[in-house]
Amino acid sequence: MAAAATSEARSWEAAPKVHPSVWGDFFINYSPEPLQVSDEKMIERANKLKGEVCGLFEACKNAVEKLDLVDALQRLGIDHHFPEQIATTLSSLHREEFNSSNLHEVALRFRLLRQHGFWVPADEFDGLKLEDGSFIDSVANDPKGLLSLYNAANLLTHNEGALEEALIFARRHLELIQSSLESPLADQVARALKIPLPRTLKRIEAVSYMQEYSVEQRYNPAILELAKLDFNLLQRLHQKELKTISQWWKDLSEDIGLEYARDRLVECYFWAYSMYYEQEYARARMILVRLFMLTSLLDDTYDDHATLEESRDLTKAIERWDENDISFLPEYMKKFFLKVIRNFEEFEDELEPHEKYRVAYARKAFQLISKSYLQEAEWSHHKYIPSFKDHVNVSTISAGAQVMCVGSLVGMGDVATKEAFEWAIGNTDAIRASGEVSRFMDDMADFKRGRNKTDVATSVECYMKEHNVTGEVALAKIGSFVDDAWKTLNQALFEKRSPPLPVLQRATNFAMSIMIIYLDQRDGYTNSKEIKETLESQFVKHIPLSY
Repeated sequence: MAAAATSEARSWEAAPKVHPSVWGDFFINYSPEPLQVSDEKMIERANKLKGEVCGLFEACKNAVEKLDLVDALQRLGIDHHFPEQIATTLSSLHREEFNSSNLHEVALRFRLLRQHGFWVPADEFDGLKLEDGSFIDSVANDPKGLLSLYNAANLLTHNEGALEEALIFARRHLELIQSSLESPLADQVARALKIPLPRTLKRIEAVSYMQEYSVEQRYNPAILELAKLDFNLLQRLHQKELKTISQWWKDLSEDIGLEYARDRLVECYFWAYSMYYEQEYARARMILVRLFMLTSLLDDTYDDHATLEESRDLTKAIERWDENDISFLPEYMKKFFLKVIRNFEEFEDELEPHEKYRVAYARKAFQLISKSYLQEAEWSHHKYIPSFKDHVNVSTISAGAQVMCVGSLVGMGDVATKEAFEWAIGNTDAIRASGEVSRFMDDMADFKRGRNKTDVATSVECYMKEHNVTGEVALAKIGSFVDDAWKTLNQALFEKRSPPLPVLQRATNFAMSIMIIYLDQRDGYTNSKEIKETLESQFVKHIPLSY
């Protein structure tokens, strides 16, 4: 997120115009097509299928069948219906001895256990290696095994050289054989080489995997049917939420008239949906998307409209948080600030009495990000290129991970404790790492596109200046910092000081959403035409049923 204008002229007068919303009033007026069966019938059928699938855990004859079952449920996006069964299954698999010379099986166990916070050492793969540490020859001729190894190795933490080597080995061989593979394996390899499975949002993977699961060795029609029903039923809920939040945004826009801001309501909803798509998080999602949109408006105010003096005044008003002390603000800022106050009051109204303290944490995070925007505005105004370290210290806050991770907890259930909020607001390693993924991916896209002269320098440019290197070298280095941040996020899965997995997962999910928005160094938020097809697959196109 870039910085603001000079005090002599507003930056928006020179800034390139961003395109209007690609959605308009689509969701306000949207009536989904009727499906083959009614929602009531789908719910009834889904509940019956849940019982059948639940029974599959007991029916599994061995460890590999259990692994395949958990993997299928996870990749089809329906694992949220079976948290206890999955936890029990993986816990027992972690305790039990596992002997297999099948690369896919070893890698699948490694990935699933690590994803759920069970530590598995890298030497699990030693049985498939020669004495010199290289993989046996047969591994290079096992496409499915290589793909599983590649996905598993992407859960590496810092200082795991053996997994670094496995990752390089698997990627190199997958790239060599990719053109000779047939679907669906060819499609799965192509997806993984763009975004490996541990960094992929479940609902994104589910849309693809529902078309592929039927050819799996242990395909179960009940699982696939449940996945399709669950996707469609949840999509109905998401469409209703989009209708409600689109009207909220339309009313807010008309009231305060921020014509300079990016109209990205549906894209903001996708970001909140990426944090959690399940029905149980409906309240949390609707709070978060409003906070997301207010933060985006705040960013655009500093970035594309406010003078430096106005930016300082707005930061002061947000820090004071007193609606009776805003006489020093220009009229457009008064309207915006009062809307922020009203919305935070509404967040509090939507919480239970024992939860209301949570909004204070969201307010603190909002204040912190406003300070980071102001610092970037100061740098931009003075045409100052900070050191790489100073830039990252500020810009990982302005990248939004902290405010969004704090905000994501506000509407969650009892797992969102005071300790969880302290962890999120404290910019701990995982929160900072999520911010680094966001900042570096965003900056690589900005550098590739070419920034406006009023924007603050990107981390890429700071690195180029500090180390006297070319843009190409800097981009490669920044890309490696993204990988380092993912190692930190992976490491958090195993640290005792980390919060419960449902809390930690918000930081990981935010980073996963960044992988979609900024895929291939594009800026899919500002240039939202580039992700419209992805959003349509999630919010508009239903999954066809076979009856």
